[in-house]
Amino acid sequence: MKKFSISAALMGFVLGVPCGADAAYPAYQVAGTGNQIVANGRVLTYPGGTQVVLPNANAAAGQVVIANSAVAANPSRITGMLPKVGSNATNAGRQYYQPADYDRLADSGLYIGLSAGYSASIMGSISADYTGENKAFAVPGAFKEADLRSDTVIPLQVSVGAAINNDIRVDFSFLRYSGLSYPKTVETADGAGGFATATVDGGAITANATMLNVYYNIDSYTGYIAGGSLRPYIGVGVGLSLNTIADYVVLDDTFYSEMDPALAEPTDLTGVSDIYAYHNGGTTEQLAFMLEGGVTTELSGGLKLDFFVRYANLGKVKTSGSIVMSQTEWLGDGAGGEYEAPYDSVYHYTDWYESGRLGMVDVGVRLRLQF
Repeated sequence: MKKFSISAALMGFVLGVPCGADAAYPAYQVAGTGNQIVANGRVLTYPGGTQVVLPNANAAAGQVVIANSAVAANPSRITGMLPKVGSNATNAGRQYYQPADYDRLADSGLYIGLSAGYSASIMGSISADYTGENKAFAVPGAFKEADLRSDTVIPLQVSVGAAINNDIRVDFSFLRYSGLSYPKTVETADGAGGFATATVDGGAITANATMLNVYYNIDSYTGYIAGGSLRPYIGVGVGLSLNTIADYVVLDDTFYSEMDPALAEPTDLTGVSDIYAYHNGGTTEQLAFMLEGGVTTELSGGLKLDFFVRYANLGKVKTSGSIVMSQTEWLGDGAGGEYEAPYDSVYHYTDWYESGRLGMVDVGVRLRLQF
């Protein structure tokens, strides 16, 4: 009996050690011959060449390391589902956008827009095209280049367009500028190599431009701004602008001597003064273009706001070339003096133009309603 108990105990120990080892250190089946499961410092070889290494004393409890395998080379852990990318799942570079952010600012369908801005910089001037004409100084004008005068210029724009895809939209727009005018004073030639100051009344300037515009969203390169609330874009447009300058009057009250009164015969012209030049305005059709950059954000109800900076080149503004000029004449009295003539001399000039280019840098906001 004692021998049987000892034999049974020895038999149980011999059979129990492998079973206990199997329970404490299970065999991890790893595909491929020669793979190892590092588990405890001891290497156990299983059929097919799979080996189990039991963890050493410095390893964390239960740690399992797959060695000698391509799968184990710095694997990346991914949890959850990969986000879908709006309506264009193949658009590379946008995988980091959540669907709500992508779809919320995406352009889609037809839209109408209304914008208002402020012309922060006006690049325009007026000069006389007839400076080379004989006695051109007798007709007051901007012989020196004169900058345009401006009150507050608020350009207004109405646009109708559609999104081609999530990145490109195209629209037609009508853009109007007003609040510009001919300068209040100009420097006109005095006929002796110098210049005299002349005053101006009138000469309001307006520009009405119709353009085809293309806008491209650049968030594929920049990403969204301000946590996904702003989408950057750039735009370019080309079209025609009707530029109009109203009639204006230039007064040069300088006295111009024509002859020494002491040498003048009776009724000889000795001088002129108070020269009024009535310039007829004009309208010209010019090629125009614009460059724009900005960001888009969204309001509720399909409304979007574009905050933009725009450069607009509107071409040239030009008079009709018709100038009616009147002047006071002074006549010699034959005794070394002179007197004012009892009449005003009137002259009509044609094809004597004054012109200048119009360029604007605007900042503004556009409200767009998408359908």
